[in-house]
Amino acid sequence: MRELVYTGFMSLDGVVDSPGGPVEGHRSGGWVFQDLDFVPEAWSLKGEELTDTTALMFGRRSYEAFAPVWPGSADHAGYKDLPKYVVSATLPDNALVDDWGPTTILRSTEDVAAFKEGEGGAVFLHGSAELARRLSDAGLIDRYHLLVFPVLLGAGKSLFGRADRDKYMLRLRESESYSNGILKLVYDVER
Repeated sequence: MRELVYTGFMSLDGVVDSPGGPVEGHRSGGWVFQDLDFVPEAWSLKGEELTDTTALMFGRRSYEAFAPVWPGSADHAGYKDLPKYVVSATLPDNALVDDWGPTTILRSTEDVAAFKEGEGGAVFLHGSAELARRLSDAGLIDRYHLLVFPVLLGAGKSLFGRADRDKYMLRLRESESYSNGILKLVYDVER
């Protein structure tokens, strides 16, 4: 069975959209790179993840934002040839980029559940707040890799839904704090 890992940047109040820029139109877009001292070790989680990543997963909006940039990015070169999975009921097959490894469209949460039943290693879900909420609510996310930033944004997309549902317990696998206030939190979802 494949493991599905959500990885992302999050504000202390749970906002995950527009960390690198105003992609979603968030007025504080780019909050990851503003007003904090750069501490290289705070970003080490991203390099560590690459070792475990066997495939990438995105929602449609995140795929459309990353696909024009990541294939030619030196920072993301390790991801270039990995298989990609885009979860979307609306993305047409001809919208997939050609120079970014094999890409498959999964059309539903049920398709993701069936995909997870297959053989293979960890699949890392990048960005994709709405998809992450759906998959979390369906019990399909196995682990969270979060870099929590010392900022309160007040508005924006949250990683976690507010629906009344059964409680999920998380087990802390790893944590670290950095001099610029960023926290690394890695949690396993207990089943």
